Order: sequence, then structure tokens, then C-alpha cells
Amino acid sequence: MKKKKIILPDDEMVRQWYNVAPDIPGGLTPPLDPATGQPAGPEKMTPIFPMGLLEQEMSAERWIDIPEEVLEVYSLWRPTPLVRAFQLEEALGTKAKIYYKYEGVSPAGSHKPNSAVAQAYYNKREGVTRLATETGAGQWGSALSFATQKFGLACKVYMVRVSFEQKPYRKSMMNTYGAEIVASPSNDTAFGRSVLAKDPDTPGSLGIAISEALEDAASREDTKYALGSVLNHVLLHQTVIGLEAKKQLAMVDDYPDVVIGCCGGGSNFAGVATPFMPDRLEGKKNVRFVGVEPASCPSLTRGKLAYDFGDVAKMTPLLQMYTLGHDFIPPGIHAGGLRYHGMAPIVSALVRDGIIEPMAVHQLECFEAGVLFARTEGIIPAPESCHAIRAAIIEATRDKNEPKTILFNLSGHGMLDLASYDLYFAGELHNYEYPAEAIAEATKNLPKVDE
Repeated sequence: MKKKKIILPDDEMVRQWYNVAPDIPGGLTPPLDPATGQPAGPEKMTPIFPMGLLEQEMSAERWIDIPEEVLEVYSLWRPTPLVRAFQLEEALGTKAKIYYKYEGVSPAGSHKPNSAVAQAYYNKREGVTRLATETGAGQWGSALSFATQKFGLACKVYMVRVSFEQKPYRKSMMNTYGAEIVASPSNDTAFGRSVLAKDPDTPGSLGIAISEALEDAASREDTKYALGSVLNHVLLHQTVIGLEAKKQLAMVDDYPDVVIGCCGGGSNFAGVATPFMPDRLEGKKNVRFVGVEPASCPSLTRGKLAYDFGDVAKMTPLLQMYTLGHDFIPPGIHAGGLRYHGMAPIVSALVRDGIIEPMAVHQLECFEAGVLFARTEGIIPAPESCHAIRAAIIEATRDKNEPKTILFNLSGHGMLDLASYDLYFAGELHNYEYPAEAIAEATKNLPKVDE
């Protein structure tokens, strides 16, 4: 029997996170205070983040120890399996080897607990008793609900309205873990009420939900804010994925020619990809990195590299990133975790420097890829992960006779996304490519910054 699943022994759990920031060729630009246009120091963000996370956010250290308390919770599901997709390879008729790192074995069913557990721990350590957050598809909200329960914290989740309506069982999962969930925009915040007053039928957006969660955190002494992607410390926590994958591939004497991940805010892609980047930057390996986004929310492929707010209410510091503009309201595609207007500054800088190749794909081809994957490999993937599968198929069939090794991050399962598959099979899902004039409109209000 072919060896399909590669399991890393428990005693070889990754015990440090890798910080790619000091290895980015062109460096990272600092976040800016929107009031002054000057670099924003930690003191600007202490009202919403604990100092332990802010130290990681601004760290120039390549390796950061994972606390034992975090490792103890990680051990519930880590190390995760690396799987050789033999049946998918056979169906495609390709000589490429395709591996996937399966993060759907976590309690929340995705990669998100890798950061949620760490964030809950650092907040608990500094005396915080409640966290406020946003969630798109509900995977981050589910993960933080799980993590706060583990560390005895309360949790309030602002869930983007279109996903709140599309994905009822995500709400059930969050409720089971003890969190409070509301549809965003909501009547629970002043900003939410202002959005609803202008457009009662708005589908919401991650930018709006972030604004609500930030307002919540800023208005209470017992509460801090937790973000599921974009920021440096979130990408840092996700590197356990790629670090494990490197060890697992070494167990079968293999190494990827291309590493692939879907891109919304950038955390799961960076988690699988950045641990391989030093090998390329040091000239040891000629590995490629492909970040895949939806054509309906194309920040990397059609956005502008500019300083922008992370939320609609303009409460965050300014981050330099590929952005569609903080006013951007994406269409209600079913890959809810990829509906964000901006991309992580780390991922944006690596695209700027030519290290990451961005790719945009359409909704229907992604669901088609997900169905093929389910019928060959047996796992029903999350709609977000279908983007990575689609890109892997493109790579594997570009030249079917070319032997190459492909690694992609299967960031979560789709067992709570079956309503999306029902719509796909009923022919009720459609492709949507954002019009150029709409992108121009959304980016016209970018902040004016002297760079």
C-alpha cells in the first residue's frame, strides 16, 4: 500500500514560531498613526491588544518560543497530518506529486485555532477577561470561541451578516463553546447602528465587523480585541503549519517546487509558505509561492499597494498593504473568509518583492475543484480551501508530464458549508469579477500619506 499520510511524532511538535519579517528583502514599512502620519508605537495599540502580542507584532527576532500553556492546547490536534493526494493525481493524469497539509482536524475544523489559542493565552496572562472579534465565514469566530473557553475568557463575535445568514451551524458551534454572536452590522455598537441607518439591507463586510469589534473593545476596561488574520503576530502563530510540513516532507525525502495557499487576509497562506522562504532567499532551493484569491475580491491582483485602514470606521492604524479600499463591500460569495478588502502587510511586501505570485480564480471553478477533491481524496473542503485546490490543479496540469512536487494548505473542512455545495449543485452560484470602475470607486478614498 502506498504511504499516503505522513504523521509527525508527538515528541517532534514545533516549539517555536518563525518570524519572516526580518527576512523580507525590501523590509516592512511601519504602521502609521492616522492623526500624525508618523509610525505608530505600541502605546497606540495597548488599549486593544495585550503587550505580549504587540511585542510579537513588532519583533525583529526570527524565532519566538511557543509557551508551554499554548503547546498543551495545541497537542489536542497538532501535529496535523501531511497527506499525499494519490487519487487526485491519478484523476488528473499528472506526474506531479501533490501533498496537502490538513488543518481541518482542529476542534474548530480549520487552521484558525493556531492563533486563537495563542491570543487567548496572552490576553489571559495580562488579566483580560473578555475578547471581542469579528468573523467572516465563522471559522475565526469558532476558533476564538474555543480558545477563550480553554482559558476562561468571555467572547463576543460580530459575524458578517451575509455569513450569519448563510452559515447557521457556525453560530451553533460558537454558542456551544460559550460565545455571544450577533450579525454585523448590529445594533450593539454606535458604528453598526450608523451603517444600518444608511443601508438596512447591507450584507456587511469584514471591515464593518472589525469596526464594531474595535468599538466594543475600546469601550470596556475588561475587553481586548482579537484579529484572525492580517497582522504580523497572527501570521507568526500560523507558521506551525509550514514548519511541521518541512519536517514531514523530509521524512519522505521530498521538498516542494511550489507552495500554495488561499489568501483572504493572508494568515493560512503565510503559515504554510513562509517557513520555506529562507531556503529560497538563501539560494538553497528554487521554490515558488502562489497565493490564490477570489476574482470577486482581488486585493493582490487588482488592488493598490498603499497605506489604508483595516476597517470601515477608520479606527485602526494605517497599514501598507494591497487594498481595494476600506470602503469596499464585496459580493456575497461563499468563501466568506476571503472577503476582505486588504492583504496582510507581510504578504503584500513579499508580493511587492516578487517572492509571492498572486493568482485570482472564480467561484465556480473552485467549487468544481472542491467536488473533485472530495470524490478522490474523501474530504469535503471549505470553500476557501477550494481556491488552493484549484491552484494546485492548475499547477499539476500545466504540463502533465512534468514531474514536480506541489504542497498546498487544506486550511479547513467544509462540513459546516454544505449549504454552499447545495447551491452549487442547484446551479445557483455564479462567477463574479469585480468591475474596474467599482474598484476605482472603492480606492478613491485611500488616506493621503507622504511616503
